[in-house]
Amino acid sequence: MDYYEVLGVTKTSTPDEIKKAYRKLALKYHPDRNKDNKEAEETFKKISEAYAVLSDKEKRQQYDTFGSEGFQQRYSQEDIFKGSNLGDILREFGIGGFGGGGFRTSSGGGSPFDIFFQQAAGGMGGGGQAAYGARQYRQPAKGADLIFELSISLKEVLTGVEKTISLRRGGKQENVTVKVPAGMEEGKKLRLSGKGQPSPEGGHPGDLFLLIKIQPHKTFTRDGSDLIMEHKIPFSSACLGDDVNVPTLEGKKFKVKVPAGVQQTSKLRLKGHGLPKGPKGARGDIFVKILVKIPKKLSEDQKETVSQLKEKGL
Repeated sequence: MDYYEVLGVTKTSTPDEIKKAYRKLALKYHPDRNKDNKEAEETFKKISEAYAVLSDKEKRQQYDTFGSEGFQQRYSQEDIFKGSNLGDILREFGIGGFGGGGFRTSSGGGSPFDIFFQQAAGGMGGGGQAAYGARQYRQPAKGADLIFELSISLKEVLTGVEKTISLRRGGKQENVTVKVPAGMEEGKKLRLSGKGQPSPEGGHPGDLFLLIKIQPHKTFTRDGSDLIMEHKIPFSSACLGDDVNVPTLEGKKFKVKVPAGVQQTSKLRLKGHGLPKGPKGARGDIFVKILVKIPKKLSEDQKETVSQLKEKGL
């Protein structure tokens, strides 16, 4: 879901505007004001989740960078509500207490989302947590999580890619398809909910985490969203200037001007042909590091020419 749309705000909205929007909706859809209204209850969950993300600077930045799908792959429900101040803000709005009966979710309790509301109810008006706890029961243990290393190329980082992997779950071989968004970084994890090992007690299965590895490239190294390559030029080109052909990951080539008098390890920039900053972000640049070739052996003519240059101060 689009968190901005859920709260009726925009990407340019300030934290105060987001807080004000949440307050208005929380007052409208709070369970105590909508008895036995499952639709209002679900809406209250959604607006609370949206506020938990958009009120946190780091989570909001991640959401803006990777979009809804990419964000959900990186953050579990528990992660979303971790460090959230929803309990404080609901008390501030004067709508805590939940009628002394706690917040009853339709999912049966036990999930990180339900546990959050249990804790929130316990801090409001007194008695909420005890009443909720009386209705709880022990959830079957969750299945074990799986971690799978997924290797992708720089070109796949550029475009995004769909991969199918084969793994064993519950003693059976299974194929799982995953969409890797553009702009993925080395060491990041993609989370596939419920694709881990099944629970031995009949509970929820674990999750599958895909650890991203970036394959080495023959031309480029990566620096964030920028690509770095080295290009060697002769001493004469360094002195007089030249043109060099710079490739891109898409297979294109561009001529880049080497200015006369370029210094060793100087960098030339090809703007906007690097990697994207997230699935929808702008692309970085290609930087060409200039190296001046020093020959190990010289012919007699070359030695004579270099000697003449030396006499002229070069």
